[in-house]
Amino acid sequence: MRKSILVLLLAAVAAMAAAPAKIVLVAGKPSHGPGAHEHNAGVTLLANFLNQNKGVQAVAVRNGWPEDASVFDGAKSIVLYMDGGVHHPLLEGDRMAFIGKLADKGVGLVFLHYTVEVPKEYSGPLFLKWIGGYYERPYSVNPMNEADLVQASPKHPISRGWKSFHLKDEWYYRIRFDPADKRLTPILTTLLPKDAPNKETVAWAVERTDGGRGFGFTGGHFHTNWGVLEFRRLITNAILWSAKVDVPRNGARCDLKPGELEQNLDKKR
Repeated sequence: MRKSILVLLLAAVAAMAAAPAKIVLVAGKPSHGPGAHEHNAGVTLLANFLNQNKGVQAVAVRNGWPEDASVFDGAKSIVLYMDGGVHHPLLEGDRMAFIGKLADKGVGLVFLHYTVEVPKEYSGPLFLKWIGGYYERPYSVNPMNEADLVQASPKHPISRGWKSFHLKDEWYYRIRFDPADKRLTPILTTLLPKDAPNKETVAWAVERTDGGRGFGFTGGHFHTNWGVLEFRRLITNAILWSAKVDVPRNGARCDLKPGELEQNLDKKR
């Protein structure tokens, strides 16, 4: 009898160990013109990229915040790709508190592009705690720029399998960080503005004291940028890392099929 129980326990432990890491990606509702802020198409691509890697179960939630919060059950990381500012979806109802409880349990958080902007007086301190930085008006800046993006921490797992690159995007910069935050690791830097260059961090990572991980990325305005290998591998690596999934030595798989970039775009005028 005892032997049978032991066998069952070992089988249960093995099943738990083999369970894939659940990653929930939430896309905001359509905004901006065609080809910009394509949250639904972007999240769909990211889920496909993530699911190409072993030990991952990526779940895409489209067209805004899920009505059924149970989709977050068991998530190792949550990725938000949506509009921010004063209309940030996290400011509605008890969503900020809900995400805070998950973060306290060690769930990873990844905020992309406009998602990193939140009013200072409402949630700036929380964003500093969760992902290490945020876009703060009027301190931060967000013009379009063609920029040389430099790999700031080559030895970090997020930096595997891609090199520094040049790309046009709405690179938010002068992000609000806490200068005393020793958790913060710059992942991608650039020199902006062009007329008075300063080294600016446009992607960063933190390992939180709650055991979770956070990642912020200010690019992601143009949907076509997912066609750039360095761009999409950086983000895919970061999401895997946030979920505590080992990033492959040569970087995450993020293969793009012909025509896939043009799929799932929002119908916009």
